[in-house]
Amino acid sequence: MDFKHILGELVNVSISLSSGKDTTLLLEKILLVAKHLSNADGGTIYSVTEDNQLQFDTLVNDTLQLYMGGSSGKPITFDPIPVKVNGEINTSALVAYAAGSDLVINIEDAYNTKEYDLSGPKKMDAQTGYRTQSVLTIPMKNHEGDLNGVLQLVNARQGNNVIPFNQEIEQAIRALASLAAVALTNRQLIDDMEKLFQSFTQLIAKAIDEKSPYTGGHCRRVPELTMMIAEAVHRHDQGPLASFTMTDEDKHELSLAGWLHDCGKIATPEHVMDKSTKLEKVFDRIELITTRFELAMSQLTLEYTRKIQNSHDTQEQQQLQDRLNEEISTLQSAREFVETANIGGEFMSEDKQRYIEDIANLHQVTIKGEKHPLLTPDEVYNLQVAKGTLTPEEREIINRHMDITIEMLESLPFPKHLKRVPEFAGGHHEKMDGTGYPKGLTKEQMSVPARMMAIADIFEALTASDRPYKPGKKISECLRIMGFMCKDKHIDADLFKIFVDEGVFLEYAQRYLSQDQIDDVQIEKIPGYLNIH
Repeated sequence: MDFKHILGELVNVSISLSSGKDTTLLLEKILLVAKHLSNADGGTIYSVTEDNQLQFDTLVNDTLQLYMGGSSGKPITFDPIPVKVNGEINTSALVAYAAGSDLVINIEDAYNTKEYDLSGPKKMDAQTGYRTQSVLTIPMKNHEGDLNGVLQLVNARQGNNVIPFNQEIEQAIRALASLAAVALTNRQLIDDMEKLFQSFTQLIAKAIDEKSPYTGGHCRRVPELTMMIAEAVHRHDQGPLASFTMTDEDKHELSLAGWLHDCGKIATPEHVMDKSTKLEKVFDRIELITTRFELAMSQLTLEYTRKIQNSHDTQEQQQLQDRLNEEISTLQSAREFVETANIGGEFMSEDKQRYIEDIANLHQVTIKGEKHPLLTPDEVYNLQVAKGTLTPEEREIINRHMDITIEMLESLPFPKHLKRVPEFAGGHHEKMDGTGYPKGLTKEQMSVPARMMAIADIFEALTASDRPYKPGKKISECLRIMGFMCKDKHIDADLFKIFVDEGVFLEYAQRYLSQDQIDDVQIEKIPGYLNIH
């Protein structure tokens, strides 16, 4: 093979190596090109494990008709070879010795050399009937001098004859190994950065879940459910989304978005995010109100007791006692109502909200000579929350997490293959009719993956059993609620149909929900489901 041809091969392989994304396939490519350049009968390429062992990645031998590892689909079962044994270079294996000594080893005839221990290849030859003769072993090191692989070729050929690896070929293979080491290093750096970023996103999600004992697991479950939906839509071949598919890169991008979908909650105050009762701030103020009620009843009792003692009319004394009992009973009922109202729930009627105001003015207690109502204006305002435990202002703080999420994500210099992460993550509170937040996007303005995440976020929230203000709902009730959301154009009806038809809801339920939440679902009774085309 002339110099011009060798140079052309090296240029071609350098272009190929620079575009490779799979380390295993990169190693395989290096071996096959080296084997072609040298016209070798066989060869092996090794990667380096974290504990400094040489792991077989691809093994090829034409005479023995062997092709293992790489893209062959046949696993290599040989044990990794340690570069060092007891702190010393492993001299019992040629590849380990070359790697540990940083030597290029070129042997003309394995059976006529005493410089190296070749008992391993000779033993293998005895088992297979093969004859190892010429051997070229080249360590591959990166720009920092770290070993990242070893390339070994056996039996260079010229026609039907086995010949030594000449100096010209050795130089070409060394050049190839240098190119390969750069490509491997770049690929490893990219993979390491990807792993680091993925771990970082999961770290943020874990920090948010740890911050809130009531939403622990939400940031983990939503990406899991999102990917279940993505897989279902990918394999679904009917309806308006029949042509929608996702590559592995698309799925990776969506998964990262799922892990980051609530990253803005890291700036949400705990006393708002974890508000388990209407009166809770840094602590639940219901105890203060209970104390006021107890004080009011004590003061009433003392006041009436004095009046009864000062009266000499038996009938008047009885009237006073009855009036005291009545007022005490009224206060007790009011206190119980306040305690119940404080828990929050699905809905509080206007009559009950007005009753809270009446309770506030029901009685005044004297503290340090000053009169105080049973409920302060702020307590009345909180207790009158119609749904859940959050006031409008607190809900605005919660909703603000989406603005913060988008601000955080859009400030990051995402590479090209992750550019859509902010859009995917930032759309899970949008509604198909444009009434959602934070941007008020319509269905047409949202990508399919962003709409998937909205469904995942809602179903997870409805089924979650770790919320302080509600138990986890049964899956039939969740699907009923989401059916109404489809009819109201709050979620994507086409995606919801796939969510139901592909059984994603049940797959998730079996993995994450308690058995008492998994009930029979009559799909035909889901509101509006039969009208989804």
